[in-house]
Amino acid sequence: MIVLVGFMGAGKTTVGRALAARLGRAFVDSDHVIEQGLGLSIADIFEGYGEAGFREIEARVIREQLAGPEAVLALGGGAITTDSVREALDGHDVVLLDIALEDALSRVGGDPGRPMLHRPDLAQVFAARADLYRSVATLRVPVAGRSINELVELVAAGLEDASAVPLDPETPDAGE
Repeated sequence: MIVLVGFMGAGKTTVGRALAARLGRAFVDSDHVIEQGLGLSIADIFEGYGEAGFREIEARVIREQLAGPEAVLALGGGAITTDSVREALDGHDVVLLDIALEDALSRVGGDPGRPMLHRPDLAQVFAARADLYRSVATLRVPVAGRSINELVELVAAGLEDASAVPLDPETPDAGE
């Protein structure tokens, strides 16, 4: 399984679809599976079940997807905050689409379907998640300044040889 992780706005869904097409695999978005299964939007699930309830549902769905047929699986930005999800990722190709907070916000800043945008501690959440993303990633691909096609090619090359992906020295560390 190839799993894409990263903060909201990193391009997991867009890159995931294009990568799956390039590799001839199915594409699965864990948030979409959750929404379809419950018949509710992610925002409505957060509102009705709370974040803890959502994370429990999310972890179950991700474990089910990881046990299924080979695919490119995009995880929601906060999925890696759940211990069981991080544990379930072990043994899979986990690609971090690494993005700066400012870039992520410029991509999704006005999206009402993203409950995390309303948190006053968003910068701290971003910094804490950055460490978790890196802890599970088997491949890190900086997003800044790259087109979808460039990202897909870098991920495909990096899955064969991680040293093929340049880590930009300008890529900010979490919280900078």
